[in-house]
Amino acid sequence: MCGINLIINPKEDGKSTIQKMMQATQHRGPDFSDFCQITEGVWIAGNRLKILDLSASSNQPFWSEDKSCVLVWNGALYNYQDLRNNLLDLGYNFKTNSDSEVLLLWLKHYGSDKISELKGMFAFVFVNISLQQITIARDPSGEKPLYFYQNEETWCFSSESRGVLAGFGKEIKIDKSQFLPYFYSRHSFPDRSFYHDIQQHLPGTGLTLDFNGKTVRNFEWTQPKFIQDVPSQEVFESKLKDAVLKNFHAERPVGIILSGGADSSLLYRLWTEETSQPVATFTAAFEQKYQAKYKDPVFAKKLTSQFEGFHTEVLVNPEKIQKHWQEYIAGMDQPIGDSAGILTWLIAKEAKENVQVLISGAGADELFGGYTRHSAFAKYLKNPKFYLQIKKLSENLPFPRPYKKFLNGIDSDPERTFLNFASLLNIPDDEYSKFQLWYPKDAGIFQNALNFDRKYFLVNDVLKIHDNVCMTQGIEGRSPYLDFEMIQWTKGFSEDQTLFYSSKKMIKEALEKRGFAKIAKRKKIGFGIPIKEWLQEDESFRKWVFGTIKEMNAKWAADFPREMQQIAEAPEKVFKDQFLLVWNLFILASWLKNQE
Repeated sequence: MCGINLIINPKEDGKSTIQKMMQATQHRGPDFSDFCQITEGVWIAGNRLKILDLSASSNQPFWSEDKSCVLVWNGALYNYQDLRNNLLDLGYNFKTNSDSEVLLLWLKHYGSDKISELKGMFAFVFVNISLQQITIARDPSGEKPLYFYQNEETWCFSSESRGVLAGFGKEIKIDKSQFLPYFYSRHSFPDRSFYHDIQQHLPGTGLTLDFNGKTVRNFEWTQPKFIQDVPSQEVFESKLKDAVLKNFHAERPVGIILSGGADSSLLYRLWTEETSQPVATFTAAFEQKYQAKYKDPVFAKKLTSQFEGFHTEVLVNPEKIQKHWQEYIAGMDQPIGDSAGILTWLIAKEAKENVQVLISGAGADELFGGYTRHSAFAKYLKNPKFYLQIKKLSENLPFPRPYKKFLNGIDSDPERTFLNFASLLNIPDDEYSKFQLWYPKDAGIFQNALNFDRKYFLVNDVLKIHDNVCMTQGIEGRSPYLDFEMIQWTKGFSEDQTLFYSSKKMIKEALEKRGFAKIAKRKKIGFGIPIKEWLQEDESFRKWVFGTIKEMNAKWAADFPREMQQIAEAPEKVFKDQFLLVWNLFILASWLKNQE
């Protein structure tokens, strides 16, 4: 929805610094931008994309009537009407119909004590001038990003690392240590960025600072468990319907990215079922010769046939990728090795002519065990010793590559096994502890695996792509499966229940009973471009990709992990089997080149 910026005790002129930061994040809020000085050493700025209450009275920075508090924030509160009623009972009056005013008055009244009652996606900076305190926080699902820089008494916060760079770019260099997680995980570690000294504010955490930049309080929170006896299909569908209606609530046009798969298809079907209203839908389509494998347009067209004229197919081919690549990379705040990025960017570029909110199915796989690695891990957990024996026997046998990867990833330690499954290659022994730090240990074995994907992969890959590429086009991305109450409900599952309902059993059942069994039973191929086919069949595309990687290797090879060096040095030798790794290196190479 917006971009937020805060600077405390700037090293240079505060006014010019906050203006540079605001301008660097202006794409996040194309409808309005402004800044203000709180005290001599505190400046804030906001960029607004208007979604609710389109009037100027909801512009940011958003001040309380008595000028005692001010807010800049990014996101949406889906329970703002309930919170508003609570505040009305306490005697508060409202001058707008926005969730911004609700958030400001809630924080003014309760501080951070009742932050757990905020149900939505958000990152915010709230200044209480009366108390001379600044509270900064990010929601537990990590849907909205937040970066910061700290040096002695200076603090700088922004929705994007480029916002921080705008104030301190001359001092900050590439963090070479992040090549390691990028190669194995597609992104930096969750608390870091690809810039030295620019860190990420972790989801579900907050801090309160005084006007001198001294820490008053650190706090954290998460969605509490909803304890239940037996999860039911009826409750699932009811909660998801509620989440859909809340996410679609906006005063600007809303659309859906339809992959033709189960997750986004069910969101679309529930919306039309509940409202009988059409909604703009967008699906990526590839050349005719690839449609036997990449059938998204076929399934999406059948799903949307009830409302003709609202569905758009976005043709994607190598020529289009090359034409727009530099613009895409220039808008990439942090490198993420996932071809879903350029695909989502091209869809958002087309969609911005018609909508300002884009709904996606993000989060469904992580909540309900929908990835191939989840089914592989569930299979392994049934009999680990058996699969360890098979692994030993298979060392010299010509197993097909998918089976080989499955067997190579198996370890006597379930945690190590899943980390291998979740990584593009098995993590080396001497680097394993760096990844293990991010692995949850507070639930069942299978639940911990899903929680790892939700807190590590989902936040730093899927959601960051969705936020970044949508915001470059002035669009807000939303994910109904990550509704506060949906997460709370699934956290109440037992280990056995989580396993039983994995492979997205509830999502598929909901589609089947609505007559979409073919969509429910589709083989999962992932949301991305036909990298393997393009690299094999298009010489121009292949040379472009390989040449860019080799340029990067000539400059950075000494800082790469060993396996990364080998691929970057000769991508043409491995691309048929390791096409995903090759594409990820191409993204990184393009981003690094753009930094120059």
